Amino acid sequence: MSTDTAVAADRKVMEVRRLGTISYADALELQAEMVKQRRADEIPDTLLLLEHPHVITLGSGSHDENVLVSPEERAARGIELFPTGRGGDVTYHGPGQLVGYPIFDLKPDRQDLHRYLRDIEQALIGVLADFGIQGSRKDGLTGVWAGDNKLAAIGIRVSSGWITSHGFALNVTTDLSYFGTIIPCGIRDHGVGSLSTELGRTVTMAEAEASAIRWFERIFDRAAVEG
Repeated sequence: MSTDTAVAADRKVMEVRRLGTISYADALELQAEMVKQRRADEIPDTLLLLEHPHVITLGSGSHDENVLVSPEERAARGIELFPTGRGGDVTYHGPGQLVGYPIFDLKPDRQDLHRYLRDIEQALIGVLADFGIQGSRKDGLTGVWAGDNKLAAIGIRVSSGWITSHGFALNVTTDLSYFGTIIPCGIRDHGVGSLSTELGRTVTMAEAEASAIRWFERIFDRAAVEG
């Protein structure tokens, strides 16, 4: 057995499921079921990777004034509005955005919400580095930035038994004009960006997914297997 194989055999498994485009409502239902399955140890730690159709989501700390479009304009632009069980304020999801939902059991050694958030940020900073972009954090804010442009939003939920759901949204080829329909996460004085706008070329979803999987393996010390 090679050294790499031996090391992988000692690591916890992280099953990766690539779901393509899935509605926000269906994703919530799937996560709820998988949280129950993970709590019962019926499935391993799982990373869901997907895209959503246009949707504005409202976290537990959201404010109505951060949604800038009327119901009529939302309907005309095909944007759904959806309350959600995660933390945070108002966010936008849409095509060209890589959404990742880790369904992880943080026991026994990662029962620390602050660490979990920072670990997700670090994984996404690693993704940006793979593309030659210097990612960073901003004091007092959650997410990952390139300069003053926010490229990745994070909103998590941790249920009883320390089982995680929700997660991150990384702009890959996202149409950034849709962020004009909200004040993203209530932040008025910074912009948004994507991997593609930062690089001046189109980054494929497959490239972004591969990088995210590698960095989640590294930061969370997991061995990825395709589900």
